[in-house]
Amino acid sequence: MKRTFLTLLFLTTVVTFSFAQQFKLSGNIKDAAGQPISFASVHIKNTTTGTSANIDGFYSFSIHPGKYSVVYKAVGYKAKEKELLITGDVVQNINLDPEVYTLQEVTITNNAEDPAYEIIRQVIKKREEHLKELDAYTTNVYIKGVQKLVGAPKKVFGKDVQKVLDLDTNRKGILYLSESTSIFSFQRPDKIHEVMISSKTAGQNNAFSFNKASDLMINFYENILLEDKLSARGFVSPISDNALFYYRYKLLGETIDNGTTVYKIQVIPRRKHDPAFEGVIYIKDKTWHLVNTDLYLTKNTGINLLDTLNIAQQFLKTGDTYVPSNINFRFNGNVLGFKFDGYYIAVYSNYNLRPEFPKGFFNGEILNIPKAVNKKDSLFWLNNRPIPLTHEERKDYLRKDSIAALKTTKRYLDSVERANNKLSFIKLAVTGHTINNRFAQKRYRLDPLYRSVFYNTVEGFAIKYGVTYTKKLEDNRYYSVRPEARYGFSNKTFTGNITANYHYNPVKRANISISAGSGIFDLNNFGTQRLLGNAVNSLLFETNFLKLYKKNFANIGTTREVMNGLQAAIDVNYSRNFNLVNTTDFKIKDLKGETFSSNNPFTPDIETPLFPTYNALTLVASLNYTIGQRYITRPDGKFYQPSKYPVIDLSYRKGINKILSSDVDYDLVALELSQTRISSGLWGYSSFVVGTGKFLNNKKVFYPEARHFRGNKSLIAPPNLRKFQFLDFYLFSTDRQYLEAHLEHNFSGLFSNKIPLIRKLKLEEIIGASYLSQPIKRNYTEFYFGLQRLIFRATYGFAYDGNKRVAHGVRFAYGF
Repeated sequence: MKRTFLTLLFLTTVVTFSFAQQFKLSGNIKDAAGQPISFASVHIKNTTTGTSANIDGFYSFSIHPGKYSVVYKAVGYKAKEKELLITGDVVQNINLDPEVYTLQEVTITNNAEDPAYEIIRQVIKKREEHLKELDAYTTNVYIKGVQKLVGAPKKVFGKDVQKVLDLDTNRKGILYLSESTSIFSFQRPDKIHEVMISSKTAGQNNAFSFNKASDLMINFYENILLEDKLSARGFVSPISDNALFYYRYKLLGETIDNGTTVYKIQVIPRRKHDPAFEGVIYIKDKTWHLVNTDLYLTKNTGINLLDTLNIAQQFLKTGDTYVPSNINFRFNGNVLGFKFDGYYIAVYSNYNLRPEFPKGFFNGEILNIPKAVNKKDSLFWLNNRPIPLTHEERKDYLRKDSIAALKTTKRYLDSVERANNKLSFIKLAVTGHTINNRFAQKRYRLDPLYRSVFYNTVEGFAIKYGVTYTKKLEDNRYYSVRPEARYGFSNKTFTGNITANYHYNPVKRANISISAGSGIFDLNNFGTQRLLGNAVNSLLFETNFLKLYKKNFANIGTTREVMNGLQAAIDVNYSRNFNLVNTTDFKIKDLKGETFSSNNPFTPDIETPLFPTYNALTLVASLNYTIGQRYITRPDGKFYQPSKYPVIDLSYRKGINKILSSDVDYDLVALELSQTRISSGLWGYSSFVVGTGKFLNNKKVFYPEARHFRGNKSLIAPPNLRKFQFLDFYLFSTDRQYLEAHLEHNFSGLFSNKIPLIRKLKLEEIIGASYLSQPIKRNYTEFYFGLQRLIFRATYGFAYDGNKRVAHGVRFAYGF
């Protein structure tokens, strides 16, 4: 009995060991001429288990012992099937023959239609059906990203490019090399969730990869592709509902694959500068599935930063549908003399087309990166990397990881810290200066000097300077303390305050803040002009837009995420507020017909008190809810992603009377609805803000406590959707009810792209309107139109009080 038991135990152990053991199947995939076939697909027949060759045509993946039919495929080549018995590591080299696509004997006259058009019409009829074919799935995803510099200038701003970017003597080299593996889940129409399993980035042993499977998702059954990624308005799919308006087609031939006819069709943009692809697609007869793509976008189509983008997809038949086995984005470009190229490839395996997701599985988290994903050792990657590294990539990992290891030594880090902490006057003046203490996990940040000196008619020439101290704690918690001082040389007034913040839960975006002291503040709490901009206007153009007051204050507040997308905040403020007046009229040049206005915007020709000295105790509570909020969870925090749905802001501000001698007495309720970048397909995108509010009680509302609006009287200002173009900064604040709305549409080059020469500037056309109604400013409306490029924009607008035009002119904006 004992002997029988031992025998069974031995056999069980052998079987279990044999099943658990895996071997390597590897080899080179080449064409008939012996040239490597980049990114060819390798998979086990009738499964979704497989891999992709690397850029040199070499493949390798782990496989359990057994007998397998292995299929080798590549776009443009005949698939080859090999029967393999795996009892150990196997090297299987493969040569693939070009696929022969034959054209039937069809005579096409000058007026006849190419047969490709009828095939495409059939595909378009089935487009929506194929789009919804997969209701849900899970899959394993491996992503590799490589970005290389293939040419660069010798120097930029006097810096040696080779040394700064760690390039070879020809100023070439890999800038970024990263790999990741993850489990990706999808449920129609747009629910996604990804958990990263492993992550590796060359030279950054403690960093997390930026790879994200959803970034590489591209489905040509969608009408518009790559919106908000490479172009603001996206690109038309060659099988979209209106594809025939954008494309011409040519049947290059047909072939038989596993008993089914596959058509090879060339897609050609009808117009050179349309947002359309060019290249080849492969269509299966009768079911009209897309089975392979090899498509290109060029800079003529309006892609940002790149010269060329190639998108190649290979599909596997699973049941009655086709799923991607790999997707490859290859790109190149030239920016300011820096020539680059690279690729991102995703390999999909082990599909489950009938997953059962638990309730609440899709909760808005689109990517979860656990703590240990970047701690996998080289043995893990050797066994789990489905695409082998090239020689260049192995060399880059070895060199950069060795350098990274050296850079983690105490000696090196101490030397870098000493060098960075060394004070430079130019650096302090322009960018500010940071003093780090790595060992104590703390740093001091000194403000840049150029922002610390300014001029206004209340303070005269003045200085404001602050230092921020930050201390890091465990679990990515930290606190900061910032003292700030300000002195006006004309009004001889010194103010100072201190602010402390404690970020105690980065995942919940939780924070407690306390501040106290005194300061000089804008009468409009939304701000009018930056201190430097107001100084320039005052000194050179004798125009003092900025109106100020002083307050002594104490504040305590907290904010925290209550549930996904819902942020709650509460603040208690106490202040003593003082009216201020102009104390100087100094200017560099006295302009004829110009004079400074008083610090009271309602009596510009004479200094009169805008409000008496008063005390204010206020309570502010707010809720901010983003509908359908998506986010990424990383060990260092929670990172919100842009939402496709509106944001709702609800706030309540209470002026508490009599407590602590408070003089204010009011209740303000406000509601705002906003959304940015609402796609209109090829027509660009829109953004809007609608806000309303009412003082339920306005017994005692002094001017600084009123509801202010974001006005503008200057020619140049930072862009802000909530900002009016011509409204006065101060005159139309209210202590009653209000309604305001802002709408802007960006056509994303829809019209300028059709004008020769102009299209090269990649200008975006914008139109917009703003509206305000409140008791002393009813039916105020603005309209504007203009052009923008990157961070610069120019508009021309008109302002109306009812039907009366009250202002018009040009406005320039810069920044994001």
